[in-house]
Amino acid sequence: MITGIGLDIVELSRIRRLDEKSSKFRMRILTQREQSEYSKLTKLRKVEFLAGRFTAKEAFSKALGTGIGGACSFQDIEIRKDSKGKPSIFLKQVETGLVSITHSKDFAAAQVLIQTT
Repeated sequence: MITGIGLDIVELSRIRRLDEKSSKFRMRILTQREQSEYSKLTKLRKVEFLAGRFTAKEAFSKALGTGIGGACSFQDIEIRKDSKGKPSIFLKQVETGLVSITHSKDFAAAQVLIQTT
């Protein structure tokens, strides 16, 4: 049974500006594991990665119905890829939802589906 759905989109230029200005935005959005992955990427991929994680976490918080805040922070949510590169969402270390992340030249978007068995 589907219990939540969320969608978010962001302009890559906005994320690029925030990330170039200061590392504070990146540190707020990415978990330690995600920051490690980010550090290994090219400059272009770093922006796509950060924007993708931002939109996925925003979409997830919308699917939960809480938004980002006290009940669910960016640090509580982590996007992990399996051996084939398929991403999954974890909330406080528990796999919680399905996620699809996409990038174009100008945008990153994510859709999240939360389901119960």
